[in-house]
Amino acid sequence: MKDIYEVAIIGGGPGGIASAVESVVLGIKDVILFEKGDGHSTTIRKFYKDRKRVDKDYRGQKIELDGNIYFCDGTKESTLDLFDNIIKDNHFEARFNTEVESITKDGENFVIHTTDNLTIKAKFIIISIGKMGQPNKPSYQLPSTLRKIINFNANEVQEGEKVLVVGGGNSAVEYACVLSETNEVILNYRKTEFSRINDVNKENLDSCLNKQSITPKFGVDIQSLEDSNGKPKVNYTDGTSDTYDRIIYAIGGIAPIDFLKKCGLKIDSDGIPVVDENHESSVKNIYIAGDILYKNGGSIAAALNHGFKIVQDIKERLDS
Repeated sequence: MKDIYEVAIIGGGPGGIASAVESVVLGIKDVILFEKGDGHSTTIRKFYKDRKRVDKDYRGQKIELDGNIYFCDGTKESTLDLFDNIIKDNHFEARFNTEVESITKDGENFVIHTTDNLTIKAKFIIISIGKMGQPNKPSYQLPSTLRKIINFNANEVQEGEKVLVVGGGNSAVEYACVLSETNEVILNYRKTEFSRINDVNKENLDSCLNKQSITPKFGVDIQSLEDSNGKPKVNYTDGTSDTYDRIIYAIGGIAPIDFLKKCGLKIDSDGIPVVDENHESSVKNIYIAGDILYKNGGSIAAALNHGFKIVQDIKERLDS
């Protein structure tokens, strides 16, 4: 790992791959790509049926390719093969099975924090995550009658509610600590030690536990959930049960809009990040590529063009 990268790319789909390839072509050497899946193009791999047709002109929208990747009509398989070969022929650092949890600022540079406790610095960030990203859900059944009070972020919490936060990562601890200022909060984690949280969150959690503003339920898993007169009743593996006003699951798989907000990016009323003509976000030197720039998804060709345009702008700034 390098001390600092010139460009860090989050997302291994077409927009992310194009950003990496165009960086290599323009001579930007220190480039790293992060992808939480075990390979590139997770959306195509997981959500496209076998032999599904993949058109360059998505929904009839004709796009002329500007960059150095030649993409044409094909199938799911031929499209994946194309990107396999592109990655093989262009040498850039890629870390698969690595999910970026947040981005913070350190002077003129950014610090990328991953769920496996990596911290990497970069001068420029390109976010090209897909719209398919979803929060992870537990294996046991969640009653449909409680869907409004079983959440995967803290946006809907009302002051004074008794809230159960489930999870052992940074997001779970952050939710619990902030909510403990206005709510009764119980934090449940199936392990006894929080090995995946950063030092700041560990300090905050220890403080809340010492003040008894958070009630710990550690080393215990949830066995089942049921509707008890409109409230979630939780049955634990230690034989105990309790009822709450609301449950927040923070067990990984951050949805795109939550991640973007966490990075401090401005989002419009449709949940789309605000960018300028060069695809730069409201945060200087953070760029956005791919279908998260469209309400109903965008084309592969458009994502490839995004990567090309973004990297041109970055190259100009690096050379100035």
